[in-house]
Amino acid sequence: MFDFSVRPELEALLTQVRCFVDQEVIPREAEVAAQPSRLEPVRGELQHAARAAGVFAPRVPRELGGLGLDWRDSALVFELAGRSLLGPQALNCAAPDEGNMHLLHAVGSEPQKARYYTPLARGEVRSCFAMTEPAPGAGSDPSMLLTRAVRDGNQWVIDGDKWFISGAQGAAFVICMARTEAGPTMFLVDGDNPGFQILALTPTLDHAFPGGHCEVRFTQCRVSDDAVLGEVGKGYDYAQQRLGPGRLTHCMRWLGIAGRALDIAMDYVNRRDSFGKRLAQHQEMQRMVAESAIEMHSSRLMIWQAAWCLDRGERALHETSMAKVYVAEAVNRIVDRAVQMCGARGISEYLPLANFYREIRGFRIYDGASEVHRASIGIRVLREARGARSD
Repeated sequence: MFDFSVRPELEALLTQVRCFVDQEVIPREAEVAAQPSRLEPVRGELQHAARAAGVFAPRVPRELGGLGLDWRDSALVFELAGRSLLGPQALNCAAPDEGNMHLLHAVGSEPQKARYYTPLARGEVRSCFAMTEPAPGAGSDPSMLLTRAVRDGNQWVIDGDKWFISGAQGAAFVICMARTEAGPTMFLVDGDNPGFQILALTPTLDHAFPGGHCEVRFTQCRVSDDAVLGEVGKGYDYAQQRLGPGRLTHCMRWLGIAGRALDIAMDYVNRRDSFGKRLAQHQEMQRMVAESAIEMHSSRLMIWQAAWCLDRGERALHETSMAKVYVAEAVNRIVDRAVQMCGARGISEYLPLANFYREIRGFRIYDGASEVHRASIGIRVLREARGARSD
């Protein structure tokens, strides 16, 4: 049923990606950590280097300069890219751009693809996705959407507030979800549209995100008919098309950080002496390593199976939802153990673990909190059980 072998050409690519991240990306981390304002220029420099190394844009079609990988192959590449917080930025497979590229490629018109998808795929611009709203608007429950779009002749007028819009500052365009008479609809809004305003950069636990997490406002924001992405009233359907794969790519990338955290911790306990022997010889250290290794392995298998479903053309909502819950919480546990294994150095800035710890915490919340996913998973499983019993 499943073939876990890696074909030779992909093996070669994985070696290239691993070398690129280790030799080009990881050495730039200290620079960005010392000067966060360097994130954007370093991102551009690394993308240029990634093109030269032949590892740029794993999911983008070859005719646009990408690698044209399917979901299963992408899982392996994204994990290696994710070994550095800068890796997905360098390879142009980071959120929210990667999810927006997937959506534009799937439902965008040809003019929309030329105007928005192509420059995004080439790494020439950044984008953002605006759905989350301040209370009582849409959050984990998208049905609470308050932002409205009203038709006015051959234009639409969008009004509403959004927040925690990742990457909004400096984004060339926004994909905005708004309620219309026909139902929720997605609109493409240029970043320089006078009706679109960034109100504030939200201070958050994580810092390694180009464009930050912003509060934005749409005020009498006028867009033309050709700004509608896909069809009017089908915004929720398109959101699911974007969010299923988007959840899975988060899992792929963050698993890379977990793997690197475990590597750092194992290197430390293999060199540090305590109570007359190496830390690695203490049974408690061995238990922590074993638990992290088991969770890494389990996470990979869940990701690969969900990727297999996507490659078969399935929506894979159940599989990606389960992967999101398990991997998000496993990654948090693995990084937490790595910090603990390294003791005082783990919480210092001498190692990158403290930074990893800050950055991964949000993974349990965005793209659907673990609690919301568990409820959805439970509902689906119970529904199937009732159906089986009635048969």
